[in-house]
Amino acid sequence: MKIIIVTDAWYPQVNGVVRTLDETSKELKKLGHEVKLITPEGFLTIPCPTYPEIKLSLFPGAKVSSMIREFNPDCLHISTEGPLGLSARGYASRNGLAFTSAYHTRFPEYVYARTKLPLKITYSFLRWFHNRSELVMVPTEEVKKDLLKYKIGNPQIWARGVDLEIFKPKKGRRKNKKPILLNVGRVAIEKNLEEFLNIDLPYEKWVVGDGPALKELKKKYPKVIFHGAKSKEELEYYYNKADVFVFPSKTDTFGLVLLEAMACGLPVAALPVTGPLDVIGNSNAGVLNSSLKEACKKALQIPRKVPREYAKIFSWEATSKIFETYLVSIRDKDTTYNIEDNPHKGNTGITRVLHAAKNSWSGLIFALREESAFRQEMFLVIISLSIILITEVSTIEIIFMIFATSLVLIVELLNSSVEAAIDRISFEYHGLSKRAKDYGSAAVMISLFLWTLIHGLVLFNLISF
Repeated sequence: MKIIIVTDAWYPQVNGVVRTLDETSKELKKLGHEVKLITPEGFLTIPCPTYPEIKLSLFPGAKVSSMIREFNPDCLHISTEGPLGLSARGYASRNGLAFTSAYHTRFPEYVYARTKLPLKITYSFLRWFHNRSELVMVPTEEVKKDLLKYKIGNPQIWARGVDLEIFKPKKGRRKNKKPILLNVGRVAIEKNLEEFLNIDLPYEKWVVGDGPALKELKKKYPKVIFHGAKSKEELEYYYNKADVFVFPSKTDTFGLVLLEAMACGLPVAALPVTGPLDVIGNSNAGVLNSSLKEACKKALQIPRKVPREYAKIFSWEATSKIFETYLVSIRDKDTTYNIEDNPHKGNTGITRVLHAAKNSWSGLIFALREESAFRQEMFLVIISLSIILITEVSTIEIIFMIFATSLVLIVELLNSSVEAAIDRISFEYHGLSKRAKDYGSAAVMISLFLWTLIHGLVLFNLISF
C-alpha cells in the first residue's frame, strides 16, 4: 500500500512522538509498504510560542493538498493537530476522503499548564478535529477512556514499541558508589520535573534533554547534572549508567522513555497516573507511588533483569502491525446518499406542504435579514411594480417584467445557498470554492442584465409612443 503520514512533530525535536513515527514508518517499509511522511521539512516555519523547539508550518494548505494528490495514497494517517494536520484534514474533508488520526499526548493538559486555557475549550477543538476521522489511535486504555468521556472520535489502542537491539543492558556494568536518579525527556513545565528535582535523597540527579525550562532549572538546581539533549544511540549509555529512572510527569499518555529505560534493565519510579499505570502496571519492573521519594527507594531494590524481561514483550514490529491493521482505505468513506437515512425527509401529504411552506418562509426571512444583495434587489421589485401601475404597458410586457424580476431574486437566493454550503464545509481558501462562488456571482450578473434589458425595452417602447 501507499501510505501518507502527516505530522507536525519531527526532527530536530527529540521526543516520543517523533521516535514513534520514525520507527513505525521504517517497520511499514519492511512490511512492503510505500510510505511518505509530510513533515515541517520543506515548509516555511516559525518557532511555536513558549516552545521554540516545535516548528509551526506557515500557510501549508496548498502544498499539503498538492503532495497528497501527487502521491495518490491508498491510506492517509494524520498524526498531529497542528498546521500540517489541519491542512490534511481540510483536504480530506473537501474531497470526501477517509483517514485515521492519532492522539499522542494530553494536549489539553499541556496547554492548560502553559496558558491556563480551560480544558473544555481544547477538548472541544479535539472533538471537532478527530470526529471526522474514521479511527483515533491512542497509546493506552486510560487515554481511550478519556476520549470516550469527552466523546472524541473512535479511539483504539495502539501501543508503543522499543528497539531491543539499541536499548539493552551493558555487560560488566559497575554499581555506582552513589545511586544515580535519571530523567530523560523534554525539560518543560508540563513534565513536572521539579517534583523529581526536589526529592530529598542523598543521590545524584541527572536530567537528559532540552526544553524551554532548561535555563531556569539549571540556575535553580545547581547540584543537578543537566546533560542536554542526546541522540537515541547516546541515550543507551545514560540508561545503563543510572540506578533508577524517575518519571514525574502527570500528563504523558504513554512515556516511550519508560520502555527504553526498562529495556536497558533500569527500574522505574513514577507516580500512579496515566502513562506509568498503563506501561508499568503490576509488572514489578518499577514502583508507582504518590511519593517519588518512596518510589525511588523501593525501585533501587529491583534486580535489573526484571525490567529487561518485561520490556521484551514490546517491539516496533508488533506495534507497527497493529498500526497497519487500523489503516483504512482513503476511499472507504461511504458518501452514497440514501434518502431513507436523511432525518429531514419522510413527510408526506399536507404535513410535507406545511413543512415546505415554513422552510420557504424562513429562507426569505434569512435572505432579507442577512443578505444585503437580496435587500438591494428588492428595489427592483418596487421599480417593476411602479412601471406597471403608473404606465400603460401591455399584458405581454407585464409578464416579461415579472419574469425578469423574479428571476433576479431566484438566482440571488440560489447563489446565497451555494455560498452558505461552501462556508459550512470550510472558511479555508480553496480554488474550487472560489470558482463555485464566482459561478453563482456570474449567474446573478446575467439575471440583472436580462432585467435591465427587458425593462429598458419596455421604457423605450413607452417613450417612443
